[in-house]
Amino acid sequence: MNRTIFQSATHGEKKFEEVIDLIKQFLEDDPHAEYSLVIGTDSQEKVDNGNGKKSINLITAVVVHRKGFGGKYFWQRKKINNIHTLREKIYAETFASLNFAGNFVPNLKKALNGTSPNYHLEIHVDVGEHGDTREMIKEVVGMVTGNGFVAKTKPESFGASYVADRHT
Repeated sequence: MNRTIFQSATHGEKKFEEVIDLIKQFLEDDPHAEYSLVIGTDSQEKVDNGNGKKSINLITAVVVHRKGFGGKYFWQRKKINNIHTLREKIYAETFASLNFAGNFVPNLKKALNGTSPNYHLEIHVDVGEHGDTREMIKEVVGMVTGNGFVAKTKPESFGASYVADRHT
């Protein structure tokens, strides 16, 4: 993952280590502020016109928001094949967020080197009470909380449903 290129409307293309540094700087700009750190993934099915095979583009976004003072976000794109059902798609999105968080959080903590700005970490999943994903809420939220993270679903899951979705 550390070789992955991230995109940012503010900073352009950045490597993983540069994203960590930029988020660290943002958190340290006002260490007494309250922050939200959000990780969310959304996907869009694509069909290859050459061979008709389906794949999905997974967009994982990491958002850092200083309460009352704006924020910034970074996103990465991955292509995955062999996704055939909505359940597989939602699982792929959730696993992408969990895998990202599992690498990102320890690296951010290491970069902060013991200083701990007041931030709340959430993983946003693209499921909600309305629509085809309502049957999956308990299991997907269980996967996230079972990995030690706070899960947010629609309509509170803007990291997946809005930020990542903008780039699918």
